[in-house]
Order: sequence, then structure tokens, then C-alpha cells
Amino acid sequence: MAITKVYIVYYSLYGHVDTMAREVHRGAATVEGVEATLWRVPEMLSDQILEKLKAPPKPNDIPDIRPEQLVEADGLIFGFPSRFGMMPSQLKAFFDATSELWACQALAGKPAGIFWSTGFYGGGQELSALTAITQLAHHGMLFVPLGYTFGSGMFEMGEVKGGSAYGAGTFAGDGSRQPTEIELQQAFYQGKYLAEITKKLRI
Repeated sequence: MAITKVYIVYYSLYGHVDTMAREVHRGAATVEGVEATLWRVPEMLSDQILEKLKAPPKPNDIPDIRPEQLVEADGLIFGFPSRFGMMPSQLKAFFDATSELWACQALAGKPAGIFWSTGFYGGGQELSALTAITQLAHHGMLFVPLGYTFGSGMFEMGEVKGGSAYGAGTFAGDGSRQPTEIELQQAFYQGKYLAEITKKLRI
């Protein structure tokens, strides 16, 4: 059986997206015949600025990815913290560096998903996804939203929960709030869901 490769490519400053990414990865890895790999978008901020921002050290078990490596994947899931309703400059710069891939449409037809973190309800839980879709569209990638396939978890009203029909999400609040069990379940589900679709499209 041919291996289907799913890359989870993300940027995380304070660790919330990193936690979500690992659950997305776990979910994707449960699909038989799928090889899921975590990749980190290179940091643009200096150590001095990161220290002033009180950002925790980056985990050393996730390698940085180069734009040209995206071609190796059969499916992609991008994760990021929202900045005023959009992806942060680190991920945008990464996409800006994919112009050669765009020129030859090397990523066209690849299924892709999105997950994210925002500070609060007005921080762009849906806008973050909508603005990120433009990057996928210009590459001709196939955006794979969750829709309402997560079932009853999509209708949870008894607790604060991030995410939407566009993908999994979490709230960071003032930074002290960590992804909850249901948010992690949705992230796990998204990884599995996109991996299954990627595998079907590859055959």
C-alpha cells in the first residue's frame, strides 16, 4: 500500500497552537496508510524580542520546514495564532516564499485544512480561517472544512469552545487558558478527517 503523507505545518508563539497541532497530528496518524509529520514555520522574531514577549522556548522536537518541502505532502493542515483576525506574519512570510511553487502550480489539487487560536470571541475565530483560505486558493489547493461532521461537539453550549465549521480552534484568553478537552478532541478529529480525505483523493 502506498503511503499517504500529511504534513501539519504550524506557527506557535505561546504554545497553544503547538498543543493543538500535536492533537491534529495524533488524529491524522490513526488513519491506516497515512504518515503524518509535524513541521514548524521558521521564527522571524529575535531572541531578544521573544524574551520581552515572555514567549516560552520552542520545543526542540519539531523541525522547521522549507517552502519547497510542501510539495512532498499529499495533504496539508496549517495552524496558527490569530493576529487581528488574520494569520501572523511568520506564516504569511512563509506563504510569500512559495511563489516558485505557485508559478508552476506545484500545490494545486492538494487537500488542505486550517486550525487556529485566538484570544477571545472577537479575535477572529472564523475570520482567521476565511482570510487564510486566500493563500490556499491562489495555490489551487482544495480547502477541506470540517463542516458539522464533528457531530454534537459542534453544538456545545455548556462551555467555552473554539473552532467552527472551518476548522478546529481554541481560545487563549490572556494566555493562561489552555486548550480544553473538547477543543483537543476537535483537533484530533480534524487531523483524522483530513487524513482520510487525503487518502481517498490519492487513490
